[in-house]
Amino acid sequence: MDYNSFFTKDYKSRAEPHPGRRLPLSRVQLVLVLCLVGVVGTLLSFYVETSASIPTESPSATTGTAEQVLRQQLTLTPEPAAASTLGATPSGPKAAENWQTITVKSGDSLSGIFTRVGANQTDLGTIMSLGKETRTLRDLLPNQRFRFNLGQDKQLVTLVYDIDKTHSLRINRDHGGFSVNPITHDVDRRVAFAGASIKSSLFEAGSEAGMSDGLIMELVAIFGWDIDFALDIREGDQFSVMYEQHYLDGEHINDGPIIAAEFVTQGKTYKAVRYSDAAGRSEYYSPDGRSMRKEFLRTPVDFRRISSRFGSRKHPILNRIRMHKGVDYSAPVGTPIKASGDGRIVYRGIKGGYGRTIIIKHGGTYTTLYGHMSRYARGISNGKSVRQGQVIGYVGQSGLATGPHLHYEFRVAGVHRNPLTIKLPNAQPISTQYIQDFQYHAGKLLAQLDMNREVHMAMSH
Repeated sequence: MDYNSFFTKDYKSRAEPHPGRRLPLSRVQLVLVLCLVGVVGTLLSFYVETSASIPTESPSATTGTAEQVLRQQLTLTPEPAAASTLGATPSGPKAAENWQTITVKSGDSLSGIFTRVGANQTDLGTIMSLGKETRTLRDLLPNQRFRFNLGQDKQLVTLVYDIDKTHSLRINRDHGGFSVNPITHDVDRRVAFAGASIKSSLFEAGSEAGMSDGLIMELVAIFGWDIDFALDIREGDQFSVMYEQHYLDGEHINDGPIIAAEFVTQGKTYKAVRYSDAAGRSEYYSPDGRSMRKEFLRTPVDFRRISSRFGSRKHPILNRIRMHKGVDYSAPVGTPIKASGDGRIVYRGIKGGYGRTIIIKHGGTYTTLYGHMSRYARGISNGKSVRQGQVIGYVGQSGLATGPHLHYEFRVAGVHRNPLTIKLPNAQPISTQYIQDFQYHAGKLLAQLDMNREVHMAMSH
C-alpha cells in the first residue's frame, strides 16, 4: 500500500469540502460572532437613545462623532447658582434661601437683633472684636436697616448694615473669620436754587422757598458771625441760596451743602462762597477771600429769645440792682450749648449762683463762661481742649435761675464785654497759594447765583 498516497488523499478529502455542504463553525468562531452581534446591538440602542434625547430645534447638537456624543452625555453640567440681589455668596456655611431684613427701632441693640433673627451670638462676638472696622455697629439709630443671610446651622454667612442711604457695611464669613467692606453708594449731585423775601420770619420764608430746617440753619451758621438773626432781621430782607441736592436711583435722598449764598439785611449785602482746598478742607469765604467764620460764635445756643441783656438790672431772685455781666438766652431744657471758640476748659463744676458752669480759655486774651447748665456733655472735663461749635453741655436752670436759659459771658483780658456788640476777631483768610483758584471759582458761582436770582424774580412776577 502506498501510504503516502493514502495520507494525501485523505487530507484532501477533509480539506476540500464537498460542493453544496457547509461545515459547522468552530467554537472560537462562534464566540467571536456572538460578541460582534452584541457590540453592534449595543451601539444601535445607544444611538437611538442619544438621538431621542437631543432637542430637534438644535440640529447642531447631533453633529459630530460618536465619541463626541458620548462625551456630551457623560459630562455633568453644573446647576446654576441661586441668584442674589446682594451678590455672590462667600465661602462658609450653606446660605439660606431668603434674606431676613430688620429695621432698627428705638431701644434696639445689636445683640437683641441677632436674637430676633436667630443668629449665632458667637458670630456677633467675633464681629465686634474686629475693632474700629465694626465700631459703628455700637451706635444704632432708628430706621437703620440690617440684612442677614444665615446658614442652616444659624451661622452668619453675610450681614449688610445700611448706615444711611449712601453708606453701608458688608460683613462676609471668610476663611473661618469675617471680612468687613465699607460701601459708598454714588449719588447724583444736582445744584438747586432757593430765594425769598422775608415777611414775618426767616424760617417761614425759607420753608416757603422749599428749604429744609437743616438748610436754613446752615444759612444762619454761614452769616451768623456778621448778622444777629435774633435782632437784625427786618421785614423785606432777602436771601438767595445755591445748594446741592443728592439723588440715588432718581430719588431725592437729602440736601448737600450750600455752595453760594447772599443775604441782604437793612440795606447791607453779605455774600459767601464755599471753597475746598487741595487737602479737602472746606470753608466759606467772602468774595475777596476773607473767612466768613470768626474766632468766636456770636451766639453759642439756638434760643427762643433773649431774656436778659448785658448791663445793670434788677436781679429776679435777689431783688436788687446789680450788673448783669452777660446775656441770658432762653431755651428749652436740654438744648445743646456749643463752645463759642477753640480753647481749653479751665473750670467745670458748680459755681455759686451760676449753678453748673463751664469756663473756656481761648489763647491768652479771651475767656467765655456758660452757666445754669442742666448737665455737661460726655467727655467734657477740666483741661479738655474743645473746638468751636463742639457741644459742651445742655441748657437748664441750675443755680439762681427762674427758668431754663443759658447765661453767657465774654471776657477780654479779664474784663466783661457785651457778647452782642463786641467786634469779634476774624479767622484766617484763604491761603495765598489758593487765592487765584478761589477767585476764578467764586466768580463763576456768584455769576450763576445772580442769574438764578434774576430768573426766580422774573418767574415770581
